[in-house]
Amino acid sequence: MRNLDFETCLENTQEVGYVVEMVHSLVYVSGLPGVKLNETIVFESGDLGQVFLVDRDKVGIFLMSEKDVKVNDRAARADEPLKIPLSGDMFGRLLDPLFSPLDGGENIIPDAFLPINRQPPTISQRLEVDSPLKTGVSLVDLVIPLSKGQRELVLGDRKTGKTEFLMATMLNQARLGTKCIYAIIGQKKVEIRRLFEFFKSEGAANNTLMIASDSSSPAGEIFITPYSAMTAAEYLAGMGEDVLLILDDMTTHARVYREISLLAKRFPGRGAYPGDIFYIHSKLLERSGKFKTGSITTIPVAESTLGDISGYIQTNLMAMTDGHIFFDISLYNEGKRPAVNPFLSVTRVGHQTQTPLEVSASRELLSFLVTYERMKQFMHFGAEVGKTVKNILTLGERIDIFLDQTEFSQFPVNINLAILAGIWTGIWNDIKSDEVVKILAKLRDGYQKNKPFTLKIDELVRGHFNFSDLVNTIRRDQDLLAV
Repeated sequence: MRNLDFETCLENTQEVGYVVEMVHSLVYVSGLPGVKLNETIVFESGDLGQVFLVDRDKVGIFLMSEKDVKVNDRAARADEPLKIPLSGDMFGRLLDPLFSPLDGGENIIPDAFLPINRQPPTISQRLEVDSPLKTGVSLVDLVIPLSKGQRELVLGDRKTGKTEFLMATMLNQARLGTKCIYAIIGQKKVEIRRLFEFFKSEGAANNTLMIASDSSSPAGEIFITPYSAMTAAEYLAGMGEDVLLILDDMTTHARVYREISLLAKRFPGRGAYPGDIFYIHSKLLERSGKFKTGSITTIPVAESTLGDISGYIQTNLMAMTDGHIFFDISLYNEGKRPAVNPFLSVTRVGHQTQTPLEVSASRELLSFLVTYERMKQFMHFGAEVGKTVKNILTLGERIDIFLDQTEFSQFPVNINLAILAGIWTGIWNDIKSDEVVKILAKLRDGYQKNKPFTLKIDELVRGHFNFSDLVNTIRRDQDLLAV
């Protein structure tokens, strides 16, 4: 944040206000006749605030810093919206929403100051999404693919693997050269430090930026966290970069906004949330997309309770995004990793960036998963297993092994397509599950370390446009999968 001096602001605007009341994170100031919504206010203590509401005789301001403000303190208008300093060399840093360092490093040397509240780009400034965004997670990349410029909600209960999925996705994209921003909204300090140390230890710091507010931060600071992160993403996209932005999580953001609104005595709506909560979130998310200069792929996170995805904030976010990935607590308790429910997850634009082979494989895989799930339910009744059912169950077990993925492991799409085609041929049906796990691990490891094998698999995948044709090719020549 640029240094705003109280005396300088007072001299520039010739307006002074006085603190008349304080209610938690809200400060009420009398005076300041020319004040505007979202304007920055500077107190004589040096604290900063942003105008939240304007009444006839007073102004409501939420504080952006620890409260050194007292009743009768003076306040001055900055005559500008809240702005943050931005620079091309801000990566590898942990910053607060005002872009002050939290990692013990030096202050950002700014190239520009941009307001955190901006209008979303118009339709004429947008382009159709045409590039895939690979997460490295097999189930997501094949069945629920993402694209650059997409907005995809990640939804699920606490402790179901959402954060690990986001970390793996961000790590994969950072290694591919995508600029990544992780906005941590009102979480524990220990969790913030864990995430920051993870990306440093993985050597991804050059392409990652973390903007964080912790649970003890002022409500105003927590509230502006996703706005600061989105502004940084816009700055980078304007420079021609593809940006991945993670907002973790928007449920906490909604709760903080509800707290501020109720303290300001605004009329509550459903679930005691203010009536403009949909507008607040949708205006923010509309700032992402595929643009003529670059792209902003936004992954907001929402928390569900007991697997219920029909909550108010969750359904609001579903309505303003291009799909959602649902982490199912039941699957997590069964030991599935990742615990993504493919039947309750949606991607509305991701398939249009897949190759014809990927689209074909995705349809085949999802169709089979539906059949496999029905067969498992059918077996609960103790039905006699025929040959057809036995083949489906055996193939399903192999698919489960294929889709099972430990935390932070990442698998390229090409080797996944080749392995999936191999499973489809049934060449590993008579091999014990433990051995199949070793075979798949060997193939994936070979693809990443054995250059001739990598080239062979890439050529094999490029030469097919239909999954059935790829399956038939491998059935005829199983040596194609020999490392």
